[in-house]
Amino acid sequence: MITSTSSSSEKKTTLIPILIIASLFFVFGFVTWINGALIPFMKTINELTSAQSLLVASASYISFVVMALPASYILTKIGYKKGMSLGLFIMGFGALIFIPAAEARTYWMFLTGIFIQGAGMTLLQTASNPYITILGPMESAAKRISIMGICNKCAGALGSLIFGSILLSGIDEIQAKLSVVSQAEKTTLLNTMADSVVVPYITMAVVLFLLGILILKAPLPNVEAEPIQEAKEGETTKTSIFQFPHLWLGVLTLFMYVGVEVIAGDTIIAYGIALGFPAADAKFFTTFTLLAMVVTYGLGVFLIPKYITQALALRLSALLGIVLSFCIVFTSGFASVVFVAALGIANALVWPAIWPLTLKGLGKFTKTASALLVMAISGGAVIPPLYGKFVDVTKAELAANGVSEALAAAEASTKGYWILLPCYIIILYYALAGHKLGLKKD
Repeated sequence: MITSTSSSSEKKTTLIPILIIASLFFVFGFVTWINGALIPFMKTINELTSAQSLLVASASYISFVVMALPASYILTKIGYKKGMSLGLFIMGFGALIFIPAAEARTYWMFLTGIFIQGAGMTLLQTASNPYITILGPMESAAKRISIMGICNKCAGALGSLIFGSILLSGIDEIQAKLSVVSQAEKTTLLNTMADSVVVPYITMAVVLFLLGILILKAPLPNVEAEPIQEAKEGETTKTSIFQFPHLWLGVLTLFMYVGVEVIAGDTIIAYGIALGFPAADAKFFTTFTLLAMVVTYGLGVFLIPKYITQALALRLSALLGIVLSFCIVFTSGFASVVFVAALGIANALVWPAIWPLTLKGLGKFTKTASALLVMAISGGAVIPPLYGKFVDVTKAELAANGVSEALAAAEASTKGYWILLPCYIIILYYALAGHKLGLKKD
C-alpha cells in the first residue's frame, strides 16, 4: 500500500518531468497550427493554385508516415530523452531552411523545410507521448496527456495568431496590387513579402536549438514500459508486434480520431461561410472548437482517474460524437455550427485515452507501437479530403436537380458531416471491447 508520504514524494519526482514534457507539447502544437497561416502566405508569394498551396499540410503529414518507424528505431538506440533533444534540433534545422527558401522564393525549398520540421516533430511525438504515458501510473496517464493537450491547443491558438499577424498582414492589399503592377514591381512586392518569414523562423530556430540543449541537461528520469505479462504454463510468449490485436485496433482508432479532430477544427469556418455567415464572423469559429477542447481537457485532468476510468472517458466521448454527428446533420444555421464546435468536447479526451489503452502490456514493443500510433496521425490527411469530396459530389447532384448554388452549398456541407458517424462508431467499439482484445484479463 502506498502511503501519503510516498505518494507526495512521487508527485514531486514527476512534477518537473511533466512540466518539461508539457513545454514540448507546446512546441509542436505551436509549429503544427501555423500551417493555417502558411497556406495562404505560400499561395500568394509563390503564385500557386489552391491545390498546390495545400501541399504545405501534406508535407507535414507525410513526414509522420515516412519517419515514424525510423523514429522508433532511433529511440531504441538513444532513448527517450536524447530522442526528444534530437527532434528539437531537427525541427530547428528545418526552420533554418526557410531562410534560403525565402531568398529564392522557391516553393519546393519551403516544402523541404516543412517536411524536415515534420520529421523532427515525428521524433518528438514518438518519444514524448509514450514517455508521458509511462512516466506515472498507467491508470492516470489520460490525466497527464490531458494536461499536454491543453498546452498543445493553447500553443496552436497562439501560433496561429502570431504567424497570422506577421505573415498575412496586408495580404489583401498586396493581392490587389499584383494584378495591376508591372512584372518588375510584382517581383519586388513578392520578394519583400517572402522576406517576412526570415525573422520569425530564425527566432524559432534559435528557440528550438536552445530547448534541445536544455532537454539534454534536464532532470528527466529514464523510464521504460512495464514488461509484458509472463505467459501461463503451456503458452508461448509474444515475440512480435503483430500478436497484439488491441494495438492495431488502437492505430485504426487513432487514425479515425485525428480525421474527425481535423474536420471539427478545419472545416468549421468554410461551413459557416457556406451557411451564409460573413467571413469576418466565421473566422472565429475554429476558436470555439479549440475552446471546447481546452475546457474538456481541464475536466479530464480533474476527473481521471479519480472519478472515471480512461476507458469510460473514451466511451462517453465516442457516444457524444455520435450524438453530435446527428445533431449537425439534422439542424441548420448557427445551431449546426455550434454542434460542430461541440465536437471539441467529444474529441478532447480521445487522444489521451487511446494512448495508454493501446500501449498497455506492450513492454519492449512500446517504442515501435508508439511509432505506429504516430503514423495514425495521417488520418488528418485522408478523412478531411473525403469530407470535401462528399460535399462536392452532393453539391453537384443538388445543382443538377435545380437547387440554387447557395442552398446546394449549404445543404451539401451539412450532409458531408455524415462521414463522422463511422469514425465515432469505430472509436466506440475500441472503447467497449477493442482495447481488451488479446490482453490477459486481470
